[in-house]
Formats: sequence, structure tokens, C-alpha cells
Amino acid sequence: MPLQNRVLPTGEIVADPARGLFTGNRGILHRGDRTLGRARWRGRLWICCVLRWRDVRRVPMSPGTWTELFFLDEAVALAAGHRPCAFCRRADYGRFRDAWAAAGLPGRRAAEIDAALHPARTRRGPDGATHAAPAADLPDGAFVALAGGPALILGRRALPFRPSGYGAPLPRSGGAARVLTPAPLVAVLRAGYRPALHQSATQG
Repeated sequence: MPLQNRVLPTGEIVADPARGLFTGNRGILHRGDRTLGRARWRGRLWICCVLRWRDVRRVPMSPGTWTELFFLDEAVALAAGHRPCAFCRRADYGRFRDAWAAAGLPGRRAAEIDAALHPARTRRGPDGATHAAPAADLPDGAFVALAGGPALILGRRALPFRPSGYGAPLPRSGGAARVLTPAPLVAVLRAGYRPALHQSATQG
């Protein structure tokens, strides 16, 4: 039975057997029986990490250590409020920090960025949205809430999210959108940061 450690674009953490491209954490969220407690974060350090780091091997949800979370791709991680890890993804973190600065957002050090980002990623509506914005202004890599669930904005398309990959593209609608990706991270995308996407996002 899969562990409850798969993160959705809404920020929810669910049990699903599908594999993703990235891992990460928000602190120690699990109990001794490898199930989640009530907390969904511990502190402001929410990071997105590579699946493999040198020769380190971990058993997910081991006692006394951080809870391994998993994301389909980096766009999902950003929608959930995570940023690139400054340790295992140093180059990506550097690109992210440059885009953060270009967007005019406060802070340059990781702790300052986390402090500025935290309020935006923890205030969500019932559908997981963090804010509303004109759909036409959203950059590639942002997630919106549609009637059928979360969808990734990519060019003129909206790609429905599934834990195993993206579904058949829908036309990108106009008007106001309910945006899942926190506003500061939308600004980072608009400033030029390009998240790594699952292969199903670009097939066809």
C-alpha cells in the first residue's frame, strides 16, 4: 500500500503509487507507524530536491527524520509552494534566486525567501487556489483550478493534472483564473524561471 507522501498542485498530500521526478520536504510530518500526523508542515523550509543524491539511500518516513514528499514535476512542486533546494540543486536554486530578484520580490538569502513566500503558500481556498488573476497573464508553468481539477498552463493549452502525468490538453480559457501557484512563484515564472516538466506535458 503506498505511503501518504505524494503532493498535489493544491498542496494536499495523498497516497498514490505513481512515481514523480522530484522529492522534497516540509519537515517531520509522519509518526512512528509511517502515517502522517495532523501537521502539513513544520517551519518555513519547503524545498524540492533531486530523487538521487550521490550514494545516499533513504527509507521513506523513517523514524526521527524528515518526511520524504514526492512531486510529479517541478511545476507541481512550485504550485504546492516549494522552491528548489539550495544544496542538491544548487544551479537551479541560483536560477530561481535570480528570477526572484528580477521579479522584485523581497529577500536574497534562502531564509528570507522562505519567510516572504510562506504566507502566500499557506493561505488557500477550498479548491486549493492561493489567489485570482487574469488567465491571459499567467506564465507557462503556473497551475490553475478548473472544474475538473488542477491544470498546468503551457502555451495556449491547459493540461489536466493526474498523479501519473498530464491528460489531453484543453484550450486555455480567458477571464479570471483561480490560481494554485502562489503569487510570488507566479512572479518568478514570469521573470523567466523554467521548471522541469514531466514528459507527458510535452508529448504531442
